[in-house]
Amino acid sequence: MKLRAEKLTLEIGKRVLCRDLALEMAPGELWGVLGCNGSGKTTLLHSLAGLTAPAAGRITIDERPLAGIARRELGRKLGILLQREDQEFWGSVREYVMLGRYPHARSLFGWQADDEAAVEQAVAAFDLTALATQAYVTLSGGERQRARLAQLWAQNPPLMLLDEPLQHLDLRHQLQTLELLRAATRASGAAAALVLHDLAFAARCDRILMLYGDGRHAAGTAGELLQAGRLAELYGCRIRSFGEGADTHFIPVI
Repeated sequence: MKLRAEKLTLEIGKRVLCRDLALEMAPGELWGVLGCNGSGKTTLLHSLAGLTAPAAGRITIDERPLAGIARRELGRKLGILLQREDQEFWGSVREYVMLGRYPHARSLFGWQADDEAAVEQAVAAFDLTALATQAYVTLSGGERQRARLAQLWAQNPPLMLLDEPLQHLDLRHQLQTLELLRAATRASGAAAALVLHDLAFAARCDRILMLYGDGRHAAGTAGELLQAGRLAELYGCRIRSFGEGADTHFIPVI
């Protein structure tokens, strides 16, 4: 399943964040979306998910216009992890994760065995088994983030958009989450785009999208774009690199 944007322009007020973007997320690809605060990363993900309309351009899934796909059907094709959650959930962690199965529900009278299995798998994948019966509102920030990721995992869409999925997570769970996403793209042919701020994790992506916040953008392989000079221009500070390949690290230089 492919998500494609053609001649996409994003604006906030009178400010053009991104102009004439061409983007294709193909099966098996893990994208890292990079840029300074306010450069349009969240706006892009919201547009690709159909939550907000772009100023111009066309977005399709397998050549079907995004706007023409019913929301429940879209939920079986595409999932988004938002940066913030504005409402509390008063049920258990397991019940919260089960909300991800709504697009797949076949009955008004309860969940099916495959729904239950998907939730148990997602709860285990994000180390939440011991917390499954605990009230969601009692979780720490990192535990909530893992529950939110598990909800998306239970939804099991072939296209995933994740806005800062590693925020609040400790180092082990950051690595675990990234490896789960890599495995999903490699093994099951999913495609995912992640907004990232840690460049060490960006080096583990297949492709990179840079947003400069002034209309400019750059897309290419991680090897092509994750260069100290390009990153210095993107972030407006000197960058030093060491290591190579997926183990390349970048640090700001004062």
